Amino acid sequence: MIAITFALPTESAEFLRRLRNKSRVARNGIVAIHGMIENRAVEVLHTGVGAKVCRERIMKFLQSQQFEFLISAGFAGALNDQLQVGDLLVAKNFSTVDLKQTQSSFLDVPIRAADLLTVPTLIDSTGERTKLARTGGAAAVDMETEFIARACAEHALPLLSLRVITDTPIQPFPAPPNVLFDIEQQRTDISAFAKFFLGHPNRIPALVKFARRITRARKTLGNALVKVICRIG
Repeated sequence: MIAITFALPTESAEFLRRLRNKSRVARNGIVAIHGMIENRAVEVLHTGVGAKVCRERIMKFLQSQQFEFLISAGFAGALNDQLQVGDLLVAKNFSTVDLKQTQSSFLDVPIRAADLLTVPTLIDSTGERTKLARTGGAAAVDMETEFIARACAEHALPLLSLRVITDTPIQPFPAPPNVLFDIEQQRTDISAFAKFFLGHPNRIPALVKFARRITRARKTLGNALVKVICRIG
């Protein structure tokens, strides 16, 4: 069986749509989604966003079931202009599966292999992105993969980190990160969200474009995951 993690359901929706025979299962008090991709059994875990919740959920999840390997999937933000929205990225610094074998699974899907950096907060400004790129040498950022990689190492579980780019220095978020997502609450604060856009109606077109980018990126990631599961191993 293959484990697949996403931070949030908004990242996994397209992939879950492709699962057959879906059912919910409890693993050590953590709810996962079991299903089939062709003849391969998979379980999907939503880790939540950030270190605290991700550490807790991934450790409980892996304690109760043995897997062939784990795919850490989801969204990531680019730190440079070489990556574009919709690009697929394999994190070579976290992945422990054979990257050549993985990339051969994407014969008709463009993919980049580069370092990924796990950060404590959503990164928005171009200045922040540039600084991180220079100091860390990474091409993109997320908020969970480092902790998933540590858990996989403790369980001697092979890991593939696969991310799709949703924002870049020239295509940033349409609002401050804390408006789009409250990490403490693990959800969007609808009142804060509405207040911001009512006060900044000029940002609404950017919000609409961002929503469309997310939809396309989610589809790209879902399709890629299906191809990986069917061909790797």
